[in-house]
Amino acid sequence: MVTGISDNAEGKQMETIAIIDDDIYIGDMLEKVLKKEGYRILRAYSGTEALMLLERNRTDLILLDLMLPGLSGEEVLEKIRHIPVIVISAKVDVSDKVSLLMRGACDYLTKPFEIQELLARITVQFRNQQKNDTRQVLRWQEIEMDVTTHELWLDGQPVKTTRTEFAILKLLMHNPQQVVTRSVILERISMDTPDCTDNSLNVHISNLRKKLREAGGRDYIEAVWGIGFKLAVS
Repeated sequence: MVTGISDNAEGKQMETIAIIDDDIYIGDMLEKVLKKEGYRILRAYSGTEALMLLERNRTDLILLDLMLPGLSGEEVLEKIRHIPVIVISAKVDVSDKVSLLMRGACDYLTKPFEIQELLARITVQFRNQQKNDTRQVLRWQEIEMDVTTHELWLDGQPVKTTRTEFAILKLLMHNPQQVVTRSVILERISMDTPDCTDNSLNVHISNLRKKLREAGGRDYIEAVWGIGFKLAVS
């Protein structure tokens, strides 16, 4: 079983941590503590479920146990790219720790562990990400947009958009409190999407609104009659 926990009621975008551990007691304890710290939590209980989870969800950090049913933690680690992994394991041998760090883990914590130490290590990883992250990421409520890679997520779930739809949403997210007129939209996105015309703009926005509504269960773009469009506040 793979489960996900939504963002908080205020719609604030939170960092997402995936807990990959078949020990339900430890997983429940970590989920409770990390949610209190303001993180969004995803859960997987086997190596195979973990790979499915990571394929379908935006994840910022992974807590990985090694003794997993199906694919082992070591096998899962080898398949993870560009996501920091903290290994949490009962293995205490130095050679095991060195091997896992050399294979891609960013940190290693031995069970049993102090929760404050884990929280500190998580904080350090996110601090390092902020220092090294060259991406341009826009966030508004449940929506997260990576302008560099042209990827879009809503509540952690990937949303496929066309080039024109992406450009329109990027412009609206750059101006979250404003109504953006049709003429401004056409002018600002013309460099990225020369195929968008005044006649086709409504179609592009209608398709974008439908995709966001299907992913998030509500409308995220509001039409202001006779003027233009704006992001809809929940």
